[in-house]
Amino acid sequence: MSSPAQHLAHLASGSGAERLLHVEHVPARPARLAEWPVDLCGPVLAALLGAGLDRPWSHQREAVDLARAGQHVVLATGTASGKSLGYLVPVLDAVVAGATGGVRGPTALYLSPTKALAADQLARLHDWAVPGVRAATYDGDTPPDERRWVREHANVVLTNPDLLHHSLLPGHERWSRFLRGLRYVVVDECHVYRGVFGAHVAAVLRRLRRVAARYGAEPTVVLASATVGEPAEHASRLTGLPVRAVTTDGSPRGAMTFALWEPATGRDGERRSATTEAGELLAGLVARDVQTVAFARSRAGAEALATVARRRLEETDPDAAGTVAAYRGGYLPQDRRELERGLRTGTVRGLAATNALELGIDVSGLDAVLMAGWPGRRASLWQQAGRAGRSGGESLAVLVAADDPLDAYLVRTPEAIFGAPVESTVVDPGNPHVLAPHLASAAAELPLAEADLGLFGPRTRHLLDALVGRGILRRRPTGWYWAREDRPAEHISLRGASDVVAVVETRTGRVVGTVDEASAHSQVHTGAVHLHQGEPWVVTDLDLGERAAHAVRGDPGWSTHARSVSRFDILDTVRRTERARVEVSFGTVRVTSQVTSFVRRLPSGEVIGTHPLDLPERSLTTKAVWWTVPAEALAAAGIAEGSVPGALHAAEHAAIGMLPLVATSDRWDVGGVSTALHPDTGLPTVMVYDGYPGGAGFAERAFTAFERWVRATRDAVLGCGCRTGCPACVQSPKCGNGNEPLDKAGAVAALELALVTAG
Repeated sequence: MSSPAQHLAHLASGSGAERLLHVEHVPARPARLAEWPVDLCGPVLAALLGAGLDRPWSHQREAVDLARAGQHVVLATGTASGKSLGYLVPVLDAVVAGATGGVRGPTALYLSPTKALAADQLARLHDWAVPGVRAATYDGDTPPDERRWVREHANVVLTNPDLLHHSLLPGHERWSRFLRGLRYVVVDECHVYRGVFGAHVAAVLRRLRRVAARYGAEPTVVLASATVGEPAEHASRLTGLPVRAVTTDGSPRGAMTFALWEPATGRDGERRSATTEAGELLAGLVARDVQTVAFARSRAGAEALATVARRRLEETDPDAAGTVAAYRGGYLPQDRRELERGLRTGTVRGLAATNALELGIDVSGLDAVLMAGWPGRRASLWQQAGRAGRSGGESLAVLVAADDPLDAYLVRTPEAIFGAPVESTVVDPGNPHVLAPHLASAAAELPLAEADLGLFGPRTRHLLDALVGRGILRRRPTGWYWAREDRPAEHISLRGASDVVAVVETRTGRVVGTVDEASAHSQVHTGAVHLHQGEPWVVTDLDLGERAAHAVRGDPGWSTHARSVSRFDILDTVRRTERARVEVSFGTVRVTSQVTSFVRRLPSGEVIGTHPLDLPERSLTTKAVWWTVPAEALAAAGIAEGSVPGALHAAEHAAIGMLPLVATSDRWDVGGVSTALHPDTGLPTVMVYDGYPGGAGFAERAFTAFERWVRATRDAVLGCGCRTGCPACVQSPKCGNGNEPLDKAGAVAALELALVTAG
């Protein structure tokens, strides 16, 4: 059997040697075993032993002990480290030990971000068949007759935050017996709850604690997370409770060979895409009988990656071509089980997947992992890489750089990956745009009293006054009451904007997809070529009043790109710091933007038409980080007056691309504006802002880590081999000005000014 190093040497033979930029050898980790608690109830211990779980890893035992002692705990260890035992054992022990004579005693609520995860945990509980445990899923697919049984008889309920928000909490009276016995709340994959989604879930968990207290329950919260920075702080922000972290992983881990890879550049100077390059590598590994999963950033990317691998194998090894599959991410149980079976039996040798595979599909014993593009965070990188070598053997992981500033920087700066801790997760439970509607929901569930204000944070009273002023709540001597006929939960979407625009097939009236309202102006305007699941559609009409974009399927032979204008007004400066040449600020801003036209481009990049659009302005009040630099400092750095707009614009693009290095953001989570003279500052200004009402915490993290962020941005632009700017440094795929003007050399000079410190 060849080793990972030999597989890598084969991939890097010939021209591949230039593309292999770095190899890191991650040493093996031995197991650290513990014993099950001596007072664990008999049926639970018997189930564990029957499942072959004779002894726990040390981190599992630590989490079990803390949870059984009533301590809120977050278990943050690596992929496949058995985190689920850390919460299942105390839950089952409490449920079985507390049930008497068939009467339901203590209960537990399990929350996961996907139905698939809940289904997996339910299957495990059914396999264990612990006497006295009545476990059931409760979600949007649960039939009405089963829902009543779950409410009245189940003692372990597996659901998601959405169901908790929309159904369980508003209808808590029907759940009174279950809530009265609530001993544990499990929050699985809690690292997923970040940004605005995390703020929503934080509010839902506080509402749950409040309603449970109404029935006399104060449950212990057990959270499970992939490896993240400061897991106890993240868990505390989510729950509003003091949380202990368990982070020392006692599970064994085989050695890993980790390679950083840059795609080939063609004769035309264009770099091959990460998807194509990863497809070629996947084919090479499958041909050597190396079972491999390749991660892509999107469903269309996963399909394209699998297609590239199959085509290459059809040329060299037609039999192997049939062993490559794509995971489409629909979470249908039969599809997932078939995929798991194929991986287990070896009929699937190569799998192309989205990061949906990070959350719960049971794959083990893989030989190699490919990642087509930086997955966004180091935590995701290690979670994906951990899919290989689960059986304790050696494994291979390869990160293939995409055409992106951060990717280009990371594969050429390996210490930024291997020498740095994983990121801290950003979540702001006090975001007023998120918290206010949840306060309304809480008041509809149970009138809010003075004693509740501390649960939701220091902004609560101000927000309640605003809700009263808008007629949403009514103030009474005993508290705040819901004042309307409808249900407030109906107006909140935990996972994004509640307002969406439907993409409607013109001929049939069939809804083929949706686009959030904020993106509709640029993505589905009249005349836009919109990609839906990899297929092109041409939008014939955007009706904002009806929230519908009418479209016909077909490829016109060109692509479209929206052009827009933006401006920002500084409403409040919260924090400010002086550097030698620039002043850096963080605060509240209003960003106003308007899509004004779109261009049509041929595949060659040639513009074949520019077309005006008549769309209204959009306004966003959010949080931002910005820095100002005197014009004379720019001039002294060699940036002529006429070059200032291009220099700042290029610096803004590069900074947005590099923000995920210090914040758990994606390029599409944030926006930017730059100007040679801003009326509020009176100076040349560069701004990066959160793309969500009220902010999401990304800009604040950028302010805190300003030096590291800007230094990495400067290094990425300076280290790029292009002459005037490219997608790997200063060009942006979402630029509303068509990437004009851009001045790469000026951006480097401007960024260096921002790095100068006093003295």
